[in-house]
Amino acid sequence: MKCLLLGAGYATRLYPLTKDRPKPLLPVAGVPILQRICEKLFPVKGLDTIYIVTNHRFAGHYYNWLRDYQNHRALPIPIEIFDDLTTSPDDRLGAIGDIQFVIRNAKIADDLMVVAGDNLIQFDLQDFVDDVRPRGTGVCVKDLKSKELVPLYGAVQLDTQGRIADFEEKPLKPRTTLISIGLYYFSRTHLPLFAQYLEGGHSKDAPGSYLEWLHAKIEVFGHVIDGEWFDIGDIDSYNKANEMMMKGM
Repeated sequence: MKCLLLGAGYATRLYPLTKDRPKPLLPVAGVPILQRICEKLFPVKGLDTIYIVTNHRFAGHYYNWLRDYQNHRALPIPIEIFDDLTTSPDDRLGAIGDIQFVIRNAKIADDLMVVAGDNLIQFDLQDFVDDVRPRGTGVCVKDLKSKELVPLYGAVQLDTQGRIADFEEKPLKPRTTLISIGLYYFSRTHLPLFAQYLEGGHSKDAPGSYLEWLHAKIEVFGHVIDGEWFDIGDIDSYNKANEMMMKGM
């Protein structure tokens, strides 16, 4: 099993914090978000490689971070960085384009976990993998307990077997309190569907749009988490996450 961390965005909503460095390398309680994700990934059984995809503008930041990280501790799983060679929001490949870029260039023929690089994960990833891996392809789901914030995310409805029965990206009138949180598991047999999706001219940027398309073609399962999770999308959410982590949450 491989894991891909998405880090090629420009995070303009977090300016000026991200004007000169990538969002996944913002420190939360003194530790870069990306590093916190890696520490959660290292114990996952069967994971043998972590890939990070970056744009060309921030590639040097990731290489410097990885050098310092390796000097700080022996990494139990190798980390490889892929530069998608884009230089601005105007020519970016988008999240789905970057996934396909790494699948193609790393020649991935294994199951693939994908994690958005701005996810602050405070739960056990092994539970997610153990639940979804035997069933094929799946997404991590969080119950917000209220529909108020659901329009900011991808809304998920699950059937009694845990399959995605309906998925709607940023619905104006959500019918569920369940959302997708930017953590995915794709069976190796389903990886060719990324190229098929892009060749069909669909949105290359939003993973939610891909899930809307995907769940109509194959069975996609949802794993509902109980632990804490933060989506660092703007300065307010970043400050909140930083404050809560400083308190030891």
